Amino acid sequence: MQPKNLPPKPSMPRRSGLSALIIWITIVALILILVFYIRRIARRNDEQGRYDLGTAILEFGRAFPEEAIRSLHGTKDGDVFVRLHNDKTGFMRNRRNHYACHLIQPGRVRIVPLANAKGFVAEFLDAPTLNGEFVFVKESEAAEVSLWLLDNYVSVTGKISDDGQPDGGREMAAADGDASTPDRAN
Repeated sequence: MQPKNLPPKPSMPRRSGLSALIIWITIVALILILVFYIRRIARRNDEQGRYDLGTAILEFGRAFPEEAIRSLHGTKDGDVFVRLHNDKTGFMRNRRNHYACHLIQPGRVRIVPLANAKGFVAEFLDAPTLNGEFVFVKESEAAEVSLWLLDNYVSVTGKISDDGQPDGGREMAAADGDASTPDRAN
């Protein structure tokens, strides 16, 4: 029996399972949105290329501090072709956690196009370990690098000095096998 002087007990509102369900649905939805966003960012990074060209610039600068880089293009495999300020061309082979740097001497590389217009096969006469197929993301990049290498080749055979002799100077001597300019890639 209840004493008569006590006020009646307030009835407790019933917690429904509906509010807990709404909270769990909200949490799951937020997790799904986060997963979608992270996958989208990862896909965009894969499309842009997964190799850092900044590291390539630093390593080429360490290997050849006297050469100024004008531009560079990376391949799908992470290798990098470098255009230098004096119309020379450099190459950097990706070796996972570092690059093997090579300054291409004029006339010392042969190029054969692939069936796919986005690449070519290069044979480096001074450094055969760097030979291989090079495929770029865009056809225009492959064409530009091919022109760099062609200009590098033409710089040996096409330039004539004032005295009527082919101009090449030190580069010509290096292309002929003169040991005064060592290859820093080997």
